[in-house]
Parts: sequence; structure tokens; C-alpha cells
Amino acid sequence: MLKTEQLTNTEQRPKLDIISQTIKTGIIKSNLITMFAGMTLAIFTYEVSFIDKLPDMVLAILGTILVIGAAGAFNNLYDRDIDAIMERTKVRPTVTGMISFKTVLWLAILMSILGIFALSLTTPLAGLLGFLGLFFYIGPYTMWSKRRTIYNTEIGSISGAMPPLIGWAAMYPDITHPAIIGLFIVAVIWQMPHFYAIAIRRNDEYKAASVPMLPVIKGVRRTYIQTNVYLVILIAISVLFGTLSLGLMLVALLLSIAWLILSIYGYHKMVAEKWAKAMFIYSLIHMTILFSTVIIYSIIGILF
Repeated sequence: MLKTEQLTNTEQRPKLDIISQTIKTGIIKSNLITMFAGMTLAIFTYEVSFIDKLPDMVLAILGTILVIGAAGAFNNLYDRDIDAIMERTKVRPTVTGMISFKTVLWLAILMSILGIFALSLTTPLAGLLGFLGLFFYIGPYTMWSKRRTIYNTEIGSISGAMPPLIGWAAMYPDITHPAIIGLFIVAVIWQMPHFYAIAIRRNDEYKAASVPMLPVIKGVRRTYIQTNVYLVILIAISVLFGTLSLGLMLVALLLSIAWLILSIYGYHKMVAEKWAKAMFIYSLIHMTILFSTVIIYSIIGILF
């Protein structure tokens, strides 16, 4: 009876809601912040005309949305067996059957083509980075490492850190500046403490689904040590922002030092799940403040 009622309620869900969950709009929104940070930072750094670049900005935003949405759709399609086991994913449309395999596949293919094409209209480098981000997420991460190695998060972090590079490359086709390298590395390293925290909180679900997340295979203490190693790297990377602004460098430095302090203090004073929850919440605060600061700093520099 309960199962019948659940299916009935699912069938009544709006089509837009079904598509939204299939392409993971929540992930799209968060990645647009990092992409926009790279985009505005490039405009400010190279003193590019904001008005002249407006068409490219629109194409970059549209292309990024389509590529990330395609990656989410492909991921949902491939992970149906895992998603059916985990509590937080078992109601996804690809699991419940509210959207067909064929529909999702064609949606993902179409979004991939249009997204990469839109990015390529800005610069060929942006198109290439969009393709690489999509490739790394589907191939090395989703289809291989996620089910085989505790380093799946590290491998997946490459695609997760592509948006700031794409935003920068769409405005200026050279990603060798220390500032964008710093932004990219921050986006890579940030993902390990963030996803480790999620894995600790969802330990039983990942174990049931046989996903070899670090806390599941190696335990909380190993995860704690590895988290702190990445946070130390995050602190060191902050100096790269000094090539643009002492203020940006200090913001990045203080945010990362505070995160390390929280990690050490929380691990010794809290139970594992409470520590993981605190680390997860702070990871969102860290990302929001840092990338928002980059955007605000860049926009003020562009305008004044």
C-alpha cells in the first residue's frame, strides 16, 4: 500500500521537477558561482571590456549550465543501481522510472553537444575545458573510480574544479596566470574535506551500495588525517592570490586556517558524525565566502 502511494505521488510530480532532478540543478547552481568567479576575475585581470564580452559571458553561462547538466544526467543514468540503495538518492526519477533511459540518454547527449558548442563560440580553449570536464566526470570518475578506489573523490575533483577555468578561458584564452591556477587548485582541494564529511555522515549508505569512500574503507581517523593534509595544502595555495590582491590572499588564508582549526578541535571534542556535520557546513561557508569575495573584488575593480 505504501509503495503504491509513493508511486502515485511520484507520478504527479511536474515534468520540470523531474528534469531538474535528472540534470541536478542544485549542482549546476553551485558550480555557476565558481565559473562566474573565474569569468569576472579574468575580465578584471586583463582589463577586458565588460560590454564587449557580454555576448561571450551569456554563452559561457549557458554552455556551463548545459555541460554540467549533461554530466549530471549521465551520472544519474549510470548510477541507477547505486542510487536505488542509498536513502538520499532512491527517489531520483532515473531510479523510480519516472523518466525513461532513452529520454535521459538523448537529453544528456543533446546538452553535451550544445554546451560544448556554446563554450567553443567564446574561445576554443573554453570548449576544450568543457569537454574535458564532462569526460573526466563520466569516464574516470563515474564509470571507473567511483566503484573501484578510495581515491574516487580525488579523481572526480578534476571535473568539479573545471568551472572557474572555463569562466576564465571564455574571457581570455590563457589559463597560466597564478590567480586562476590558485582558484582551480582551491576548487580541487576543497572537494576532499567536503565529500569526506558527506561520506562519514552517509557511511552506512555508501557501505550498503559498495561505494569505496575513504571513511568506509579506511575509517574516520584516516579520513581525519587526510583531511588535514588537504587543508594544509589549501592554506599554502592561498599565497597564489597575492599576485592579484593582498586582501584576496588574506581572505583565502584565514578561511583555510579556520577550517583546519575546526577540523582539529572538532575531531577531538565531537563524535564523528557531529564533526563531519560541522566540517560539511563550514565547507559551504568557505566556498561561498571565498568565491563571492573574488566576484565582488573583480566587479568593483571592473567598475572603478
